Amino acid sequence: MIKNSRIKKAFITGITGQDGSYLAEFLLRKGYEVHGIIRRASTFNTDRLDHLYKDPHDKSVKLFLHYGDINDSNTIYKLLAVTKPDEVYNLAAQSHVRVSFDLPEYTMDTVGLGTVRILEALKDLNMKKTRFYQASSSEMFGNSPAPQNENTPFDPRSPYAVAKVMAHNITKNYREGYKMFACSGILFNHESPQRGQTFLTRKVTVAIAEILAGRQKYIYLGNLDAKRDWGYAPEYVKAMWLMLQQKKPEDFVIATGETHAVREFVETAFSLAGLNWKRHVKIDSRYLRPTEVDLLQGDFSKAKKKLGWEPKVKFRDLIKIMLNSDFKKAGIKKKIK
Repeated sequence: MIKNSRIKKAFITGITGQDGSYLAEFLLRKGYEVHGIIRRASTFNTDRLDHLYKDPHDKSVKLFLHYGDINDSNTIYKLLAVTKPDEVYNLAAQSHVRVSFDLPEYTMDTVGLGTVRILEALKDLNMKKTRFYQASSSEMFGNSPAPQNENTPFDPRSPYAVAKVMAHNITKNYREGYKMFACSGILFNHESPQRGQTFLTRKVTVAIAEILAGRQKYIYLGNLDAKRDWGYAPEYVKAMWLMLQQKKPEDFVIATGETHAVREFVETAFSLAGLNWKRHVKIDSRYLRPTEVDLLQGDFSKAKKKLGWEPKVKFRDLIKIMLNSDFKKAGIKKKIK
């Protein structure tokens, strides 16, 4: 592990998302100066980061947000040149798999070419000491045999997965071609109360809270038979950081090693809330993918051996954490122990 008493700087794309916000919090606790890129919007989109600013005039919180876009090379060059980060975490993406079928070009541009833009900027600016982390995805494996590890062949089955394979491979190419410290974390599904409400797990826990509050009766879902490896997002961002503290850059699978069907997630969540899921869940073909990924299950043995990382929050406990958070937000005085 590399030790350095100097204050480190980190640059995060996608800092307003689930992983970006948890990573920013994690790095700030470690004494980093954190810079993030955010897109200009007509409404505030930094709510996941607001709790980090206890006092807007408190200069001890070294968090700086910069307007920009992963699709704008000029912005990337300027921000990297000005901030001169020790570590860059590329978490920005059009990250919804189902939506990627509707927006394939935008997804490829953001996920695939967005990664190229950052790597090119680091190379051209001669930032050889800067360490780069690429957020790869278990979706790249598609229907490859499970459990999947770092040597499992990719079989992408969505525009999102194809774009992630491109980003993963170009990261490897720059690592080998230009001797850059560039690595990818192949993260399996990871959830939390900060997960966007359009993603399955959070969609379910929010709906349950709304049903209990009497404001909703049904939830509409797609394929209940797909199996996924679900972990807890705050634990996964620590793995990202650990990858950039190693002596040499390598790619790692980050997962729990367990797999559960969507149906099991739904049934468990409703049961914990004291509800019968069959009375509230309806299937809507609009949420089905043209090409489905049937089974994802990660083998994190390399991460355990080399990073000393392993998951602690299990499937049922993850659901409890999410339900309790959404109960509180919905004004429901109920807590699942």
